[in-house]
Amino acid sequence: MEFFKDLGTDPLKPSLFELVAQEQLRDLLQPALKYVLAVFAQSYPRYLLRIVNRHEEFYAAIMLLVERYYLRKYNASFSENFYGLKRRRRPYMETPRVKAAVGGIPSGEALRSREITRSLLFLVGVPYLRAKAQDYYEELGGGVSADVLDENVGTRQIRALTENTLKARLKRGFKAAYPWLNTSYEVWLLICNMAYLFDGTPFYRPWLAWIGVDLRRLGSEDFRAAALAAQKTLSPDKRRGVLAWIRHSLISSPHLLLDSLRLLLPTAIFFVKFLEWWYSPGSPARSLSTSPLGPAVPPPQMLPPHPQGISFNRDSYGICPICQGAINNATALPSGYVFCYRCAYDQVDKHGRCPVTLLPARVWQLRKVLV
Repeated sequence: MEFFKDLGTDPLKPSLFELVAQEQLRDLLQPALKYVLAVFAQSYPRYLLRIVNRHEEFYAAIMLLVERYYLRKYNASFSENFYGLKRRRRPYMETPRVKAAVGGIPSGEALRSREITRSLLFLVGVPYLRAKAQDYYEELGGGVSADVLDENVGTRQIRALTENTLKARLKRGFKAAYPWLNTSYEVWLLICNMAYLFDGTPFYRPWLAWIGVDLRRLGSEDFRAAALAAQKTLSPDKRRGVLAWIRHSLISSPHLLLDSLRLLLPTAIFFVKFLEWWYSPGSPARSLSTSPLGPAVPPPQMLPPHPQGISFNRDSYGICPICQGAINNATALPSGYVFCYRCAYDQVDKHGRCPVTLLPARVWQLRKVLV
């Protein structure tokens, strides 16, 4: 993104491409986590099936803890911090000369509890409500063809939507209005993106103005402050002793786990997407390991001889069961047994059946065996 830093007068203003990329990363977290839970739920349904059925609530609770931690420590959400962005309290008036003369990060840019609470509302609350609304819309049969629905499910939906009660009218109203509301919401966000792209507004999302923050790139002062904080964390007082060191490690372990998510979650997303690509039906990797003609067809099992049929020695290979001589011009019957052509033709033409299994056979069903 170095190219975009040179465009315009503000080098710390992120480009729209960076903002869209961090949003796409955030949108990939939920399906990746759901896929992993669904895979492990097949092996441990007793423990994970309820979590999979309540995945939206489980994901919202996890992201509430993660986003709150990152907002309080880094003044940014998880995906914003991954892309080197931060949130700052937008000043009433920009003073670049004063900031350059004083140096450091102004104390007024740090997020307060009000900004953190409002940010969590739109980072966790709004996506959760949209996911539940989409699930309820699909539950009512929206966006799904009636041909693919189960008969009992389709009957319940039709009954629930055709009743003349207040609840049924509200369901019909929601099913009719949701596509328009969702489309209007997406168009509203697109308009805000275009306005931000052409410097029409400093906020790429409209609710950032209500929160009172804007997004910035991390500058040299931010990296310097992060390095000093990390140095203080990694150099504990050696005079505390072993017990104090253990206590410090136990207290700091949750913070280390949350900090490691910057590496673990993107790696997990890449791994999940790689598995989806690898096991997809049209994957080139699968075509390299399988034959284009499909799997090999196993040979059919040999039919057992009839008790009243002619007897033959199973261990004698290449011997005709009828003439007991070497097979001449090998010919197979529909039963799978091979005879001389003359022997098989005479037997089928005279009796109309296989001499070993006594299954019906016709002359036109004789097949030459090329050996």
